[in-house]
Amino acid sequence: MAEPRTVAEPPPNPRPRRLGSLRARAAAAAALAMAAVLAAGGLWLYTLLRANLIENTTGRTELAARKVAAQYDTASLPAGGRLPAPEGGVDLVLVRDAAGAVVATSGDLKDTPELTELSPAAGRDMRSAVLPPARPGAQRRVVVAVDAPGPPGAHEPHTVYAVTVLGDVDDANRAVALGLLAGAPPLIAFAALLAWWVTGHALRPVTAIRTGLAAVTGSELDRRVPDPGGADEIAQLARTVNATLDRLERSDARQRQFTADASHELRNPLAAVRARLEVALRDPDRESVAAALADTERLQRIAADLLLLARLDGDGGPAPRSEPVDLALLAAEDAARRPEPGVALRLDARAPVRAAGDPARLERALANLVDNALRYARTGVTVRAFAEDGWALLEVTDDGPGIPEADRDRVFERFVRLDADRSRAGGGTGLGLAIAREIARAHGGEVRALPAPAGGARLVLRVPGRAGS
Repeated sequence: MAEPRTVAEPPPNPRPRRLGSLRARAAAAAALAMAAVLAAGGLWLYTLLRANLIENTTGRTELAARKVAAQYDTASLPAGGRLPAPEGGVDLVLVRDAAGAVVATSGDLKDTPELTELSPAAGRDMRSAVLPPARPGAQRRVVVAVDAPGPPGAHEPHTVYAVTVLGDVDDANRAVALGLLAGAPPLIAFAALLAWWVTGHALRPVTAIRTGLAAVTGSELDRRVPDPGGADEIAQLARTVNATLDRLERSDARQRQFTADASHELRNPLAAVRARLEVALRDPDRESVAAALADTERLQRIAADLLLLARLDGDGGPAPRSEPVDLALLAAEDAARRPEPGVALRLDARAPVRAAGDPARLERALANLVDNALRYARTGVTVRAFAEDGWALLEVTDDGPGIPEADRDRVFERFVRLDADRSRAGGGTGLGLAIAREIARAHGGEVRALPAPAGGARLVLRVPGRAGS
């Protein structure tokens, strides 16, 4: 019999390597940036220095050639074809006639390269060039060719050549290149270490935030991460984390309170249903069965309201549908559906009040407000629909005892009953106003409790209106 195959558990996440840390990446990036800057800057400096040195050497060499050419003009060349040693570091000056024969020179010709092809072009009196080494071990040379008149009696002009060995130039370029190569590694290392230190110093508050956030547990939601102060991104991150923890703590507290309230509210009806059913089992009684059925219906209403609140609760609830709604029509339909109430129910809706939203939810919110008003009213309830400043409003006013100013916000909390002596069986679930508030918030509006002009309570629901309302 084949053994059952087992699925291997994935290995635990290995500890992140230091080289993969943000500090290491910042240091590597700084090192690469410094290397790129040094490479580009070194190449630019080397090229600029080399061009400048060659330009200066070419100028000195041209000056030596023109001095000899000027001696032809003044017929002051020394006899015997021997030229004096040139100045300015120029190594050799020689003169050739039109046939290419050397007629004068300042030095030994054995290392002189072939210069005939370097004669000035037609229409120009000077030409310069940098010649590669003539043989292995030799050095480059700068050659300048200048046209000059021949000696007295010559029929064709001569050409003066001046030659300067670029040994000093090459040595200077080599020294600069070696200096750049030798100085690059310390500078790159310094940039990497500086980036490592700066990144570590900047991330120290992040480490404190991470440590503080890791210490937050379900039983310690009151903990907060340290705020480093200032207005930089890390300080904003700390404040955002703390604000998120504040919302999480409030949500947890509200959930715990909601669970406790729901348990408390469900306990009494369940106990009542059980007691009545036990009585009915011992002594069948139509009245006991009817009372148990009423308590069951109350439990059903509480469960339905709790499910609706769970869907509406917080930012996670589904967004309401958005379609044209006439709040005046909703108010009229709600009044028409109600059986004859114990107090007068009046409707004040002279014109359509257009809004955008979910008709079913807005109808439920209005019904909850009217139910609450009918429960407290002495002689009558007025429902008014109107538009004001771009808002669509539903106002429900009763002539009951009113809501104390200190309780006008608390009355919208769940399971809150301001009348402690009122029968729970006849007083609803204690969730109607909370549901109305959540529906209004989901539509971008609100519900407020205000004093009525002639006494009693005035509950106002407002949502954004639509154009044309």
